[in-house]
Amino acid sequence: MATLRELRTRIGSVSSTEKITGAMKMISSAKVHKNEAALKELAPFKSQIQKIMSHILASGVTFTSPLIEEREVKSVAVVAYGSDDGLCGAFNLNLFKHLLIEINNINEKFGDVKITIYAVGKKLAKACEKLKVRGIDVKTINGVDSKMEGEKVNEFTESLRKSFLEGTYDCVEVVYTHFFSMARQRPAAVQLFPVIQSLIATEPVSAEDANQLYIFEPDANRIFNEVLPMFVLSSMQEFTIENRASEQAARVMAMQSANDNAQKLLEELQLEFNKLRQQSITTELLDIIGGQIGR
Repeated sequence: MATLRELRTRIGSVSSTEKITGAMKMISSAKVHKNEAALKELAPFKSQIQKIMSHILASGVTFTSPLIEEREVKSVAVVAYGSDDGLCGAFNLNLFKHLLIEINNINEKFGDVKITIYAVGKKLAKACEKLKVRGIDVKTINGVDSKMEGEKVNEFTESLRKSFLEGTYDCVEVVYTHFFSMARQRPAAVQLFPVIQSLIATEPVSAEDANQLYIFEPDANRIFNEVLPMFVLSSMQEFTIENRASEQAARVMAMQSANDNAQKLLEELQLEFNKLRQQSITTELLDIIGGQIGR
């Protein structure tokens, strides 16, 4: 049985843990709100791009772009978003499981192709090292991590676009965690290149706009090819921010769970401490009474 001193030490340790998890929960919660605000700021820009492309597609004008052209797939790149820090529950584990599912889907769809994983985040990169035994190339790029800012995201996206246009990769996919709310996040996979046309124009064209005649200058095809890369960049920014928000939301839930467990353990230790203290006092009283009677 533990002594009063040992119990007092354990209570102090658990109490400190409770305070730390509570503070981490508050910090992560603030970061979630910050990323939610960033998503709201990005939404009008992406919406306007999709509206422009919807008008072009609805005009019936023919257009071409190397970013939407499909070709025989021999090499696939998969950008896998994870986290650089821990204490976020099963966040990275769920992402890695979804990555394995996506790799199997790629093999079923394209056959025996070369797959390259771009692991974003130290925790996921460590897990992806296991895939090398399957002949999958795993790469990490200096500065490309879960905390990278918008400029670095654009730079990374441009390098992927260049690799696709040069034929290094015939298909580029992104695996990330889609953010729905503080309590709900789900791993998802999206094809980045070639761009899927059905994802370009999700903005509906109103009946009034559909009946209007548009004059495109210099021409619709050139405008389309100027706007399409912007759509890809905005999509990649969205994936990055959503994954970051999901990571912090997962950390909030993990810290809440740890805080609840600490509170429960603290109550149990406090109860045991009080029982032992009461027992010690009772024993002392019995000793005193026994001594008085012995006289």
